[in-house]
Amino acid sequence: MRGRDIDDPRLIAIRREVLRKKKFLKKIYEDWYTLIKQNLGNTGSRVIELGSGAGFLERKIPRVIKTDVFHQAFIHLVMDGLIIPFPSVSLDSIVMLDVFHHLPDVEKFFEEALRTLVAGGRIIMIEPWVTDWSRKAYSWLHYEPVVPEMRNWQFDSSGPLSGSNQALPWIVFERDKESFQSCYPQLHIFKIQPMMPFRYILSGGFSSWMSLPGFCYSTVKWFETLFNKKMDKWGMFALIVLEKVK
Repeated sequence: MRGRDIDDPRLIAIRREVLRKKKFLKKIYEDWYTLIKQNLGNTGSRVIELGSGAGFLERKIPRVIKTDVFHQAFIHLVMDGLIIPFPSVSLDSIVMLDVFHHLPDVEKFFEEALRTLVAGGRIIMIEPWVTDWSRKAYSWLHYEPVVPEMRNWQFDSSGPLSGSNQALPWIVFERDKESFQSCYPQLHIFKIQPMMPFRYILSGGFSSWMSLPGFCYSTVKWFETLFNKKMDKWGMFALIVLEKVK
């Protein structure tokens, strides 16, 4: 991963291999996918995933339609999250993992999501989250910018993966929550659940071969439960669930 262009589509295959080899990191993804599955709701089976990349959500949700901006053998559809090529009122869920903060114009995404989702349909995402701890951790350990002071919800993107602001989900759904609710009254914030203060750091992510072995995962996961009442200060990620109301 190091020294390569982050927007090079060939990196997806490398990430897929990293996920296969790094058992601790793979277990994180398994837990994330379980959370996504648990929050699909009861609206039906038409589920699309944006930015599927090297992931394996289909193992948890076999019916999912996997999409990405890059063509890959394990992707069903090449598409941009700002232009969703599905008929109006045709989708039950739009899910994504580490994708929302890469969208340079989330207002266009919300418009497309509202157009394509059925009543009761959900947007389910797991994203970086801004807390006292995560600000420090991301600035120390991650190449992507964290700019909670960004004035609006758009940014100039340098590329589908390199362009980002990890603070964007927190900006939209926490800092500017009232503005979001005013602009999109049909999208109810069903759940925001900060979580996982240490596991991703200890996995080494995709850019480092450093990682705790897989057999340590349960112990670290249990240790994190000691912070459950303080995740608003310690969480590095958040599960965010939006529901389209009638």
